[in-house]
Amino acid sequence: MQVITAPSPPSPQSPKQSYRWQVYVLIAAGCLTTMTGGVVSPVLPEMVQELSLSPQWAGTLVSIHALAIALFTPLFGLLADRIGKRTVLLPALLLYALFGVAGAWMNTLPLLLMVRVLLGMSSAAIAAASIGLLSTIFEGAERSRMLGYATSAMTIASIMIPIVGGWIGATEWRYAFYLYGFGLPTAILAILMIREPQKRSGGLIDLDQNDLLFTTLRRPSTLMLYGTIAAAAAIVYTVVIYTPLYLKDIIDAGPALNGSVLGIRAIGAALMSAFAASRLARRFGTQRTIATGFITMAFTLLTIPLLNQLQWIVPAAVLFGMGFGITIPNIYDLLAGLAPEEVRATVLAVGTGANSLGQFLSPLLLGPIWNGLGLTSVFYSAGAIALLIGLRIALRPLYRLSA
Repeated sequence: MQVITAPSPPSPQSPKQSYRWQVYVLIAAGCLTTMTGGVVSPVLPEMVQELSLSPQWAGTLVSIHALAIALFTPLFGLLADRIGKRTVLLPALLLYALFGVAGAWMNTLPLLLMVRVLLGMSSAAIAAASIGLLSTIFEGAERSRMLGYATSAMTIASIMIPIVGGWIGATEWRYAFYLYGFGLPTAILAILMIREPQKRSGGLIDLDQNDLLFTTLRRPSTLMLYGTIAAAAAIVYTVVIYTPLYLKDIIDAGPALNGSVLGIRAIGAALMSAFAASRLARRFGTQRTIATGFITMAFTLLTIPLLNQLQWIVPAAVLFGMGFGITIPNIYDLLAGLAPEEVRATVLAVGTGANSLGQFLSPLLLGPIWNGLGLTSVFYSAGAIALLIGLRIALRPLYRLSA
């Protein structure tokens, strides 16, 4: 692993040394946002069983936070710019710990959903403030490098958190919620370490740039790409939410095993995103690669109900993650190519909101299918949707819808 180094400072209080510790704290805060959904999924079957939760709505426990993140991240971003990013970050970390741990003491679905929404709002504030601070503290290539470190750390966290959450929840599902308590020591470190640079003087809002942004957001191709991102997220959350329930039914899998399967899926996605997505796009074309990713996810979803042994389920989880791993980076690449440089960051940020919206919609669309037709029908339905999207992109590339 590459280590951030700096020249020997003249004093222990040099700015670069101080910034390095701030980066560590901000990356830890970013990993908390990754943990928001990953803790619950491995223990969802135990929660459904013990609390007698309705199959139609139980899945929203894993995804309801995503709606809050999609809705409130832009608002907290505006608030952070107005009153200060550190001012937003510190209480958000404390509230994250409070609302997260509170889930362990809730015994009804409405109360659980309430604290999950509040947790999602806290996570949205942490995300907006932490990424804003990283973007403010550093400039140019250094900023890109620090954001790369943050992304890598959050990817690793997305792999490890379901495994750790499942292992801790194996004794009692409520214990998994105590992982959210890491927000408290992170808040203490933020109080001690984080110092926000003073705002640079700036001019008035560029109205021409706002017009360019709204024109870009209204383009049919942009809207189609947002819809594709949301669909991919909804399909992925089919696996995140319903695979633990399926494994519980067929092999009586506990939280530790469920967390491991979800972690393995994330490993497949991370490897393909890092090493294969761009290479496949260069060789076969971006849109063909996206179509291949959807078809790969469809294949694994359609075969999951046919698998009842762990030695086949694990490779299927890896293959599904690989399909997702070549899909999302290339969709974002298309989106970045459509967006003018002046508004590219905002356009991509809205794409992140579309991703969270897709996660939220997944159990709302598939919950009634689980309730009425059973878990196998959930996988068949999601697989059919993924296959239709993949074939549609293969036959009519996304970029042709815009121009």
